[in-house]
Amino acid sequence: MKYRKLKNRELERIDPETFKASEKTPLIIILDNIRSLNNIGSVFRTADAFLIQKIYLCGITAQPPHKDIQKTALGATDSVEWEYAENTLEVVHKLQQQGVFVASIEQAELAVSLNDFSTQKELVYAVVFGNEVKGVQQEVVSESDAVIEIPQYGTKHSLNISVSTGVVVWDLFCKLTS
Repeated sequence: MKYRKLKNRELERIDPETFKASEKTPLIIILDNIRSLNNIGSVFRTADAFLIQKIYLCGITAQPPHKDIQKTALGATDSVEWEYAENTLEVVHKLQQQGVFVASIEQAELAVSLNDFSTQKELVYAVVFGNEVKGVQQEVVSESDAVIEIPQYGTKHSLNISVSTGVVVWDLFCKLTS
Protein backbone atom coordinates (compact mmCIF):
# COMPACT_ATOMS: atom_id res chain seq x y z
CA MET A 1 0.00 0.00 0.00
CA LYS A 2 1.23 3.47 -0.87
CA TYR A 3 0.11 6.49 1.09
CA ARG A 4 -0.46 9.87 -0.52
CA LYS A 5 -0.46 13.05 1.52
CA LEU A 6 -3.69 15.01 1.22
CA LYS A 7 -3.65 18.53 -0.14
CA ASN A 8 -5.18 21.25 2.03
CA ARG A 9 -8.20 21.58 -0.27
CA GLU A 10 -8.92 17.86 0.24
CA LEU A 11 -9.18 18.19 4.03
CA GLU A 12 -12.68 19.69 3.90
CA ARG A 13 -12.14 22.00 6.87
CA ILE A 14 -14.91 24.32 8.00
CA ASP A 15 -14.71 28.11 7.78
CA PRO A 16 -14.60 30.36 10.89
CA GLU A 17 -18.34 31.14 10.68
CA THR A 18 -19.24 27.45 10.59
CA PHE A 19 -16.81 26.84 13.46
CA LYS A 20 -18.51 29.52 15.55
CA ALA A 21 -21.93 27.95 14.91
CA SER A 22 -20.72 24.39 15.61
CA GLU A 23 -21.47 22.48 18.78
CA LYS A 24 -18.38 22.79 20.94
CA THR A 25 -16.49 20.36 23.11
CA PRO A 26 -17.45 21.14 26.74
CA LEU A 27 -13.96 22.40 27.45
CA ILE A 28 -12.54 25.85 28.22
CA ILE A 29 -8.86 26.82 28.35
CA ILE A 30 -7.52 29.38 30.82
CA LEU A 31 -4.02 30.75 30.20
CA ASP A 32 -2.51 32.09 33.42
CA ASN A 33 0.27 34.60 32.69
CA ILE A 34 1.73 33.00 29.57
CA ARG A 35 4.66 35.05 28.34
CA SER A 36 5.43 33.46 24.95
CA LEU A 37 3.35 34.74 22.06
CA ASN A 38 4.22 31.62 20.07
CA ASN A 39 2.82 29.45 22.88
CA ILE A 40 -0.39 31.51 22.91
CA GLY A 41 -0.79 31.08 19.16
CA SER A 42 -0.18 27.34 19.43
CA VAL A 43 -2.89 27.06 22.09
CA PHE A 44 -5.33 28.85 19.77
CA ARG A 45 -4.52 26.37 17.01
CA THR A 46 -5.07 23.40 19.33
CA ALA A 47 -8.34 24.93 20.55
CA ASP A 48 -9.51 25.28 16.96
CA ALA A 49 -8.61 21.67 16.14
CA PHE A 50 -10.76 20.29 18.96
CA LEU A 51 -13.71 22.74 18.91
CA ILE A 52 -12.91 24.24 22.32
CA GLN A 53 -15.62 26.54 23.72
CA LYS A 54 -13.42 29.45 24.73
CA ILE A 55 -9.98 30.61 25.79
CA TYR A 56 -9.44 33.04 28.66
CA LEU A 57 -6.22 35.04 28.38
CA CYS A 58 -5.25 36.21 31.86
CA GLY A 59 -2.67 38.49 33.44
CA ILE A 60 0.36 39.14 31.24
CA THR A 61 -0.91 36.78 28.53
CA ALA A 62 -0.91 38.78 25.28
CA GLN A 63 -4.01 39.16 23.16
CA PRO A 64 -4.70 39.01 19.43
CA PRO A 65 -4.12 40.64 17.10
CA HIS A 66 -0.37 40.25 17.27
CA LYS A 67 1.93 39.03 14.52
CA ASP A 68 3.80 36.59 16.80
CA ILE A 69 0.54 35.02 18.01
CA GLN A 70 -0.71 34.86 14.44
CA LYS A 71 2.50 33.16 13.28
CA THR A 72 1.56 29.98 15.16
CA ALA A 73 -2.22 30.41 15.39
CA LEU A 74 -2.55 30.49 11.58
CA GLY A 75 -5.94 32.18 11.74
CA ALA A 76 -7.36 30.30 14.74
CA THR A 77 -7.80 33.61 16.58
CA ASP A 78 -10.61 34.29 14.08
CA SER A 79 -12.50 31.10 14.91
CA VAL A 80 -11.98 30.41 18.62
CA GLU A 81 -13.86 32.61 21.06
CA TRP A 82 -11.57 34.33 23.55
CA GLU A 83 -11.69 36.91 26.30
CA TYR A 84 -9.05 38.80 28.24
CA ALA A 85 -9.26 39.02 32.04
CA GLU A 86 -6.65 40.58 34.26
CA ASN A 87 -7.23 38.26 37.21
CA THR A 88 -7.11 34.48 36.68
CA LEU A 89 -8.66 33.70 40.07
CA GLU A 90 -11.70 35.86 39.27
CA VAL A 91 -12.21 33.89 36.05
CA VAL A 92 -11.95 30.62 37.99
CA HIS A 93 -14.54 31.77 40.53
CA LYS A 94 -16.88 33.06 37.80
CA LEU A 95 -16.75 29.76 35.94
CA GLN A 96 -17.23 27.73 39.12
CA GLN A 97 -20.34 29.80 39.92
CA GLN A 98 -21.63 28.77 36.48
CA GLY A 99 -21.11 25.10 37.35
CA VAL A 100 -17.88 24.65 35.39
CA PHE A 101 -15.40 22.14 36.85
CA VAL A 102 -11.99 23.85 37.00
CA ALA A 103 -8.77 21.85 36.97
CA SER A 104 -5.27 23.28 37.14
CA ILE A 105 -2.64 21.46 35.13
CA GLU A 106 0.21 21.37 37.60
CA GLN A 107 2.47 19.20 39.70
CA ALA A 108 1.03 19.36 43.20
CA GLU A 109 0.32 17.31 46.28
CA LEU A 110 -2.77 15.14 45.76
CA ALA A 111 -2.75 15.80 42.00
CA VAL A 112 -4.43 13.10 39.92
CA SER A 113 -2.59 11.68 36.95
CA LEU A 114 -4.12 12.69 33.62
CA ASN A 115 -4.62 9.06 32.63
CA ASP A 116 -6.58 8.46 35.87
CA PHE A 117 -8.76 11.58 35.56
CA SER A 118 -12.39 10.73 34.72
CA THR A 119 -14.89 13.07 33.13
CA GLN A 120 -18.67 13.26 33.41
CA LYS A 121 -20.71 13.91 30.27
CA GLU A 122 -22.96 16.51 31.90
CA LEU A 123 -20.14 18.79 33.05
CA VAL A 124 -18.21 21.56 31.33
CA TYR A 125 -14.51 21.58 32.18
CA ALA A 126 -11.98 24.41 32.32
CA VAL A 127 -8.28 23.65 32.40
CA VAL A 128 -5.74 26.18 33.64
CA PHE A 129 -2.24 26.29 32.15
CA GLY A 130 0.41 28.39 33.85
CA ASN A 131 3.42 30.53 33.20
CA GLU A 132 6.38 28.89 31.47
CA VAL A 133 8.62 29.35 34.54
CA LYS A 134 6.35 29.66 37.58
CA GLY A 135 3.43 27.46 36.51
CA VAL A 136 -0.14 28.08 37.65
CA GLN A 137 -0.38 30.59 40.49
CA GLN A 138 -0.69 28.88 43.90
CA GLU A 139 -3.91 30.78 44.70
CA VAL A 140 -5.46 29.37 41.52
CA VAL A 141 -4.23 25.85 42.28
CA SER A 142 -5.69 26.14 45.79
CA GLU A 143 -9.11 27.16 44.48
CA SER A 144 -9.30 24.58 41.69
CA ASP A 145 -11.76 21.69 41.83
CA ALA A 146 -8.92 19.34 40.88
CA VAL A 147 -5.26 19.37 39.96
CA ILE A 148 -4.22 17.19 37.05
CA GLU A 149 -0.63 16.14 36.45
CA ILE A 150 0.69 14.91 33.11
CA PRO A 151 2.72 11.77 33.81
CA GLN A 152 6.34 12.09 32.71
CA TYR A 153 9.06 9.47 32.78
CA GLY A 154 12.22 11.24 31.62
CA THR A 155 14.70 13.56 33.31
CA LYS A 156 12.90 16.88 32.75
CA HIS A 157 10.33 18.14 35.23
CA SER A 158 7.90 19.75 32.79
CA LEU A 159 6.65 20.09 29.23
CA ASN A 160 6.30 23.26 27.18
CA ILE A 161 2.91 24.88 27.80
CA SER A 162 1.78 24.43 24.19
CA VAL A 163 2.74 20.75 24.32
CA SER A 164 0.97 20.36 27.68
CA THR A 165 -2.14 21.92 26.19
CA GLY A 166 -2.09 19.52 23.27
CA VAL A 167 -1.66 16.49 25.52
CA VAL A 168 -4.40 17.50 27.98
CA VAL A 169 -6.89 18.76 25.39
CA TRP A 170 -6.51 15.59 23.29
CA ASP A 171 -6.97 13.37 26.36
CA LEU A 172 -10.04 15.26 27.60
CA PHE A 173 -11.49 15.53 24.09
CA CYS A 174 -11.30 11.74 23.76
CA LYS A 175 -12.89 11.21 27.17
CA LEU A 176 -15.65 13.79 26.60
CA THR A 177 -16.61 12.69 23.08
CA SER A 178 -16.37 8.90 23.37
